[in-house]
Amino acid sequence: MSAKPLSGRVTLVTGASRGIGYACALDLAKAGSHIVATARTQGALEELDDAIRAGGGEATLVPMDLRKPDGIDQLGAAIHKRWGRLDGLLANAGLLGEMAPVAHISPKKFDETITVNLTANFRLIRSLDALLQASPSGRALFVSSAAAQSRKAYWGLYAASKSALDAMVQSYAHETEQTNLRVNLLYPPPIRTQMRAKAMPGEDPKTLPSPADIAPQITPYLSADYNKHGEIINLR
Repeated sequence: MSAKPLSGRVTLVTGASRGIGYACALDLAKAGSHIVATARTQGALEELDDAIRAGGGEATLVPMDLRKPDGIDQLGAAIHKRWGRLDGLLANAGLLGEMAPVAHISPKKFDETITVNLTANFRLIRSLDALLQASPSGRALFVSSAAAQSRKAYWGLYAASKSALDAMVQSYAHETEQTNLRVNLLYPPPIRTQMRAKAMPGEDPKTLPSPADIAPQITPYLSADYNKHGEIINLR
């Protein structure tokens, strides 16, 4: 029987309490990685932990709000103290924001969405870069969206946040070309999630794949064997 492909690796998953984050955390654990799971909801993280342990995996739970930057800095320090490195980052947490004409978006929603979708990812890079580079094969995958490029009417806030994320991550990839770290962006296909239901309320969710269907396609991008860098991986 072959060894699990991610055995011995430590992977951080943000937004791990539901949707893509939850399914990917389970699949990454199944592949052998120790999961550091973050989300705002303690109870949902505990359910994830139960599911990971039921499958023979291990997880460390970190309830935190990505809108509070001090928590991200403390997370980096805690990972450094325990492992001295981070092998994988799945930066999945995100908000849809407000589906509205740009002129009608509430400033509060704008600030909150930019904070979670862009600023928190900057803070993660700032806090985790040295840890990812301390791994012999650090892999960072940032979940973005095709909306970053389609920029349709009423999608202005979400599109702007993801367009900015793409720009920042691709600049970061250029900066790390000469290291062992590989950095990429991911455009998932339409998936049966709460965010998708909010964005497309008239759509039949049964016509979409579930997060669990998609997660096995994502796990390999966080393995030591995946060497592409600075790419937009479009699963649509």
